[in-house]
Amino acid sequence: MDFKNASLDELKQFVKEHKIKGVSALRKSALIEFLEKNYNGETDHTAEINEAKPQKADAEKKRRPGKTQKKGKTEHTDKSASPDQTVQVKNAEATEQQEKSEADVVKKSDRNKSENSQKSGEAGRRQHRNNAGRQTNRNGKRQERDHRSQGNNNRNNNLNRASNISNTNNARKDTDQENKQVVAEQTKQEVNTEKTAVEKSVMADKKTAYEKTAITDKKETYEKPVMEERNPGFDTEVRTEIKSENRQENSLSQQESNGPELDSGKMAHGILEVMQEGYGFIRSANYLPGDQDIYVSPAQIRRFGLKTGDIITGNIRVKTQGEKFGALLYVASVNGESPASIAGRKAFEDLTPIFPNERINMDGEDSPIPIRMIDLLSPIGKGQRGMIVSPPKTGKTTLLKQIAKCISTRYSEIHLLVLLIDERPEEVTDIRESIEGPNVEVIYSTFDELPEHHKRVSEMVIERAKRLVEQKKDVVILLDSITRLARAYNLTVPPSGRTLSGGLDPAALHMPKKFFGAARNMREGGSLTILATALVETGSKMDDVVFEEFKGTGNMELVLDRKLAEKRIFPAIDIAKSSTRRDDLLLSPEEQEVVYALHKILSGNKAEDMLEDVLKLFVRTKNNKEFIYYVKKSLLRK
Repeated sequence: MDFKNASLDELKQFVKEHKIKGVSALRKSALIEFLEKNYNGETDHTAEINEAKPQKADAEKKRRPGKTQKKGKTEHTDKSASPDQTVQVKNAEATEQQEKSEADVVKKSDRNKSENSQKSGEAGRRQHRNNAGRQTNRNGKRQERDHRSQGNNNRNNNLNRASNISNTNNARKDTDQENKQVVAEQTKQEVNTEKTAVEKSVMADKKTAYEKTAITDKKETYEKPVMEERNPGFDTEVRTEIKSENRQENSLSQQESNGPELDSGKMAHGILEVMQEGYGFIRSANYLPGDQDIYVSPAQIRRFGLKTGDIITGNIRVKTQGEKFGALLYVASVNGESPASIAGRKAFEDLTPIFPNERINMDGEDSPIPIRMIDLLSPIGKGQRGMIVSPPKTGKTTLLKQIAKCISTRYSEIHLLVLLIDERPEEVTDIRESIEGPNVEVIYSTFDELPEHHKRVSEMVIERAKRLVEQKKDVVILLDSITRLARAYNLTVPPSGRTLSGGLDPAALHMPKKFFGAARNMREGGSLTILATALVETGSKMDDVVFEEFKGTGNMELVLDRKLAEKRIFPAIDIAKSSTRRDDLLLSPEEQEVVYALHKILSGNKAEDMLEDVLKLFVRTKNNKEFIYYVKKSLLRK
């Protein structure tokens, strides 16, 4: 712009509207005021306008004296300015400086606020982070505390469990210790009882010797019965015991006068059961334990060689306070004989078994038809191991009862044992009342008894029979039934881990086979005959398995037929299937001829019709001799 020719208004307008570098608004107002006073239209005011920037630099220099001006810039002074102008300029500069200081204060305040806000933001963020960290730490500590608490609880539970186990073990130890103390006390009491019983037995022996021999020397009368009852085969322990008894002769002689006081006057009679510990009990009621059992000391058992199954008779000692069972004072007889006679008996297992060669003849005019048929078609010998195969309701129990009656009537010397296992109570009563005799025993365990009772009774019966055979006696056992006995053992034996068809454990068959296999004829003398019934066609697979297991073990088999029983034809004996092994040892040649002919005829096409004819012929004849005569006359000629 041409400042020389410009008017005052143009200059003022230029100063107001244009931005002049380094000139503030206050300076512009002072310049405009200066132009209004000094404008005359001819003066060039370019210098005054340009003067504003150097003055600005001077003002800045005064405000900041520590700083030097940059190179290339020159300092302008207004030497021609008037004092009033100088004052105005100074006032303007002071005002500008004040405004600037205020602006600086405002900026500084704003800056401080911004910094404070930033700091507060950072502090807030830091606080947030700290709070988050604290919360995380707090959660971690809480989890750690929960984990530690859970660990403590587990540790406490383990400690409690260990404490309970320890308490249980301690309780068991206490119980075991108490049991040991009780056993020790019982053993001590038993030893004392044994000593007393031995002393009483010796005293009784001495008294008997005095009465028989009338010898005044007490030592000789004491030693004589002892040496007579001794077995040369006794072991060293028994000899030592007899010697110790001889040493105590003086004390026993003093106690001899007290013998009648120890004798209660009661007699004990029953079967002996020897326990594993060496002592025994005399059972009286159905071969089972009871309150009236009599205790037998181990010394008496060793002295006389007593075994389970022996029938003991003797005097009972006076029962002292605290004793549950009475004790045997001395042994009077064993199996009906003197104790000295059974000392040298041979064990049952050492006897020699042979085929039955002596027939139990049951034929007679008064014999029932079933007995006559059995005697001819399937004869029974002493030592026979026979099986009666019977479906339900074919008359097996009635047949057993008729056999028992015939044997007890015709053979009084045969000891008959009828063993009823799992039987009906009314059947037991009927058999007990219908079979009587001095050598007849009916032992039973009804179906409402425990399987352990069935097992125990059967074991006692077979031991009883063995003891009689050892004394060379003939024994017959009628068992009803071996199938139920196998069922009882199946419920009582420990599981072997194997199972046969029908749920039968193979281990359950061992003892029934041992029972049935004990039947034999002895070369040294004596025999054990067993006739056992086996149930078939009952609908139980177990019964069929039991029959198949025992089918080949017997040497005599009598088969009952259900079809004949349904037709009401009794006895329902299937003649074609019934037979005896080695019957040539029992039958005469004439009887063998008839039996072979009947088997041949009944195995043909018209077997059922011929069977009815044979049964009718048995009914029309009085005995088997007459039957053989008619068979030869009629059937064999055809």
